[in-house]
Parts: sequence; C-alpha cells; structure tokens
Amino acid sequence: MRGGRGGRRGEPEPEAPMEEKEKLALYAAIESFVGKGWNGSGLFPDPCGQTPIQGVSCDLFNGLWYPTAMSIGPVLDNSLQCAPDVRFSPQLFDLRHLKTLSFYACFPATNPTSIPATTWNRLAGSLQTLEFRTNPGLNGAIPASLGRLANLQSLVIIENNLTGAVPPELGGLAKLRRLVLSGNGLSGPVPATLGGLRGLLKMDLSNNRLEGSIPPELAGLESLTLLDLRNNSLIGGLPEFVQGMASLQDLLLSNNPLGGSLMRSGWEKMASLATLDLSNARLVGSIPESMAALPRLRFLALDHNRLSGSVPAKLAALPSIGAMYLNGNNLTGALQFSAGFYQRMGSRFASWDNPGLCYSNSAAAGDRAPTGVAVCKDVQEPPSVGVRVDGSGRKPEASSSLPASSSAAMDTGLWFFVLILSVVMVLL
Repeated sequence: MRGGRGGRRGEPEPEAPMEEKEKLALYAAIESFVGKGWNGSGLFPDPCGQTPIQGVSCDLFNGLWYPTAMSIGPVLDNSLQCAPDVRFSPQLFDLRHLKTLSFYACFPATNPTSIPATTWNRLAGSLQTLEFRTNPGLNGAIPASLGRLANLQSLVIIENNLTGAVPPELGGLAKLRRLVLSGNGLSGPVPATLGGLRGLLKMDLSNNRLEGSIPPELAGLESLTLLDLRNNSLIGGLPEFVQGMASLQDLLLSNNPLGGSLMRSGWEKMASLATLDLSNARLVGSIPESMAALPRLRFLALDHNRLSGSVPAKLAALPSIGAMYLNGNNLTGALQFSAGFYQRMGSRFASWDNPGLCYSNSAAAGDRAPTGVAVCKDVQEPPSVGVRVDGSGRKPEASSSLPASSSAAMDTGLWFFVLILSVVMVLL
C-alpha cells in the first residue's frame, strides 16, 4: 500500500496505470469536501504514483491502482482540510476498493450536514474502518444502512452532534471489533441486538442520553475487553452478566442512575479486570469483601454513591491497586488499612465525606493519614453509670484536661488527710 503506492525498500516501485473513471471519482469526492477551487487533476495527475495526495493511500488490484484509504481533516500541515460548504459527493461511493474512510474536524457547526442515509451498501465489499471524529456540524441520525457494511471492523463516531437511536441494525456487523459512538446526543435504549457482535473487543457508548436497562443480551460479548457506558441515563442496577466476561479489562458505568447494590460474590471470575468505575451510580448496600479477589485491578472508583457499612480490610491487599476512591458515601467504622497503604497510595486514595468513618491514629504515617477522615476515638471502656448524655445520644466531651489518674490520686490523698485529722482530734 502507498499514500500513493510503495514497493519493497531498495526496489523500484512497480509501474501500473489507474483507471480514468476511478481517478475522476477520487477527484470529485475530495473536491466535495475541500471545495470547488481544488484542482485535483492539475496538482495530482498521478495520485497513486508520482504525485500522491496527502491522506490518500492506494493498493494494487489485478495490475491497476485503486484508492483504499482516505483521511480528510487537519491531521498534518498538508492534510486535506474541509471547506465551509463541505458536502458528501455521490462519487465517494464509486470508490469500490475503499477500506478506510476517516473525517476529522471536517463538518463545521455553521454548515449542518447529515451522514448519507443510503448508498453505503456500495462499499459493503471493501470498507473496514469508518470514522467521524469531532465534527460539530454533523447532525441527524446514524443511518441504519451502516449495518450493511458486512466487512466493517471499526466504527468510530466520536464527538459529533448526532441524535436519535443507536440503530439495531449495527448488531448485524459480524466482523466488527470496535464500536465507539461516544460524545453525541444519542437517546433511547442500548439495542439488544448488539449482543450478537460476538467478536467485539471494545464498546464505548459513553456521553450520550441513552436510557433503560443494560440488555442481558450483551452477555454474548465474550471477547469484550472494554465496556464504557458512562454519562448516560441507564437504570436497572449493575448487570450480573459482566462477571461472565472473562476478557473484560475496563468496566465503566459511572454517572448513571443505575441503582441496586454491588454483587456479593463472583468478582473472582473477572480475573482480567483492571479498571472498575462505578462512581455516582446510586448504588446502595455494602462493599463486598469478594471484591478483594481481583488480581489485576488497578483503578477502583465507588465514590458518590449511597454505600454503607464498613470498608473491607482486604481491599488494601489488592496486588495491583493504584487508585481507590470511596469518598461521598455513608461508610462507617474504622479503616483497617496500614500506614504503608496510605504512604503508597497518597492522594490516589480518597475516603472523605463519609461521616461515620474513622481511622486508627497508629496506622497513620505522618502526613499520610487519609484526608478528611477523623481519628477513631477510644471506645473500649464502657460509659460509667450516671454519665450524662446529650440530646444527640453522644457522650459529652470532658471539660477538664486533667488525666483521670491524677484526679483519682487527688481523691485518695484528700481521704487520707481527713483520716489523719480525725485520729489527731481523738487523741487530743
């Protein structure tokens, strides 16, 4: 492949013609994106040979050169950049050997443009990668016809202004390995049909307006390494089927009103899990001790939920942990972590804003005590009979700073003085 073309190092490049029809389709397609003033035939008379176009690559098929990759947008200084009146040209779909098509910062907000709803089937035999990145003017829906791209392996549609539902037809892309639709305005449910993408490695539908429950059909994604559904409106609790995803490395569900509780057991099945982000998910209940059975977990975020109970001491023994966030819950009791844990984690451990949580002063290592957490008070001695308790149900603080042992010594000395004085009076 070449951007035009290329042979082996040290060998002359093979000479081959390019179909005139293919060349004209390439010029017309690019002109529709970069503007009518672009003189392709004059500037690049041999686009797959001696005058290559930046962002265009070609491959040799049956003795002829064909464009196989096109990247539009300001990636490099001499990249093809879109005009203010950018549009899609029908000739784009005449490039029947196109494997990669990418648009970056191409469609401005001043020129609202929709992705063509039809004709994608004309690229079904070749297209493997389709990307739309950071296009504020790209609006409308994701066309259902993208589901006809039978050879598509990567569909990336990031930070555009697309709205509407995620097309269920995308579940028919049997060869898809990466599905990224983040940073749009997509709404509606996560299609259950996506569970048919058996070879999918990464699914990122984050930063949209998706709602409803996470469909149990996603349990079929046995090869998945990333599931990112952050910043949506998903409900229905944490899906138990994720524990059957042995390949899952990153599970990101934060900022969804999921509700429910953490699974009590089964975490040991997720031997590959490295990142678990469940912050701000309206979770209730306690933190199960079984979460300490995640050998590769590096990042754990359970902050800003409604979790209660104590913090399992075994969490500190997670062999790969590098960051742990438990702040903003209703956790109580004493943190049973060592001074070495606080020293190693530093600011990457957070447990503040848990009013009933405390830590042992003996476990603190200088200034490495957990920020925003009080020192546990000595509650080993039961309160004496008759001790007054304030309206909050708590024992009031003593008003004297004198140690109890000193007070007892004074009482004993006074009693002894009175006894001696009595004996003296009797003798007199």
